[in-house]
Amino acid sequence: MSTKNKNYYALLMAGGVGSRFWPVSVEAYPKQFHDMLGTGETLLQKTFSRLAKFVPEDQILVLTNSKYNALVKEQIPQIAQKNIVLESAMRNTAPCILLSALKIEKENPDAVMIVAPSDAWIEDEDAFVHDLQIAFDASQEENVITTIGIQPTFPNTGYGYINYDQADTAFAKAVKRFTEKPDYTTAKQFLKSGDYLWNAGMFIWSAQTVLNGFKTHLPEMYALFAKGIDVYNTPEEQEFINTQYPNAENISIDYGIMEKHKHVKVVPATFDWNDLGTWGSLYEKTDKNQDENAIINARVITSNTSGTIIRTESNKVVIVDGLQDYIIVEKEGVLMIVPKSKEQDIKQIRNAVQSKFGRNLG
Repeated sequence: MSTKNKNYYALLMAGGVGSRFWPVSVEAYPKQFHDMLGTGETLLQKTFSRLAKFVPEDQILVLTNSKYNALVKEQIPQIAQKNIVLESAMRNTAPCILLSALKIEKENPDAVMIVAPSDAWIEDEDAFVHDLQIAFDASQEENVITTIGIQPTFPNTGYGYINYDQADTAFAKAVKRFTEKPDYTTAKQFLKSGDYLWNAGMFIWSAQTVLNGFKTHLPEMYALFAKGIDVYNTPEEQEFINTQYPNAENISIDYGIMEKHKHVKVVPATFDWNDLGTWGSLYEKTDKNQDENAIINARVITSNTSGTIIRTESNKVVIVDGLQDYIIVEKEGVLMIVPKSKEQDIKQIRNAVQSKFGRNLG
């Protein structure tokens, strides 16, 4: 296990709505604040404790929407308010990462930081820490941007892909290019080639390296947020964010920086990873019974039913007959029963329910 380094910082991204996990994940209480797998910890808490194995707790920042401030403090009571970065508008990942890097660099010019999503599931946390150490070493020593890549197991079209140099003998390997969410045929070609990894959305860099990247590739955004240097990490910070943040360009870190930066490396992960983006991905990570059904917070009687995930709010009795590969979820007056093959439609289903029955249901 690695010793915590005073120069190590983390930005935990926890601002999304998680609409594909509706009806459990709703705008007022998104998936990162739920115990999705029945482990006793929410996804946010689990990610925070995982990062705290490597990064000092008081150097972990949580990025979220201003409406979730109370939820973050409730679930991570030890976090200081100055370490909760509150977005005043939805502006994708580049602006919030820039803001956080400026806050961190002001506190510690020698800082090296990881940006990590709050909703990934990682089982082997010791392997995660091992891989993270390699990524931090590379970013600290060489002034490169490093990311963690996941060995793809099927042609998933919902992930970005990282093309890397397999001949590179270093643990952190040279990246040739990034490709955002390819079509199915292209994804199959990527898998067949063997030199592509899934982009897990975890980035490691020194604060100075990423800030130089913004100066070069997104200079207007850098200039906008640099105006707040004097107030970052002070009580006046939030007023600046509330005023200026909505003026930032809506762009992802992938498009804004990663695809343009010349010095990027990837560490192929040695740990299992799941982004827990859909009910189907949750099914894959949940223990199954003898009929290959995944049961969470429910008491069930099934017949002629397999490949189905069943989750209730409070251990309800559920009787199911004759369903294969379905999603059955109950939450506060909503019961959803849809085929797993249509899980990508759940965002549209949520919108339709909100339109017909009220926004409070989404």
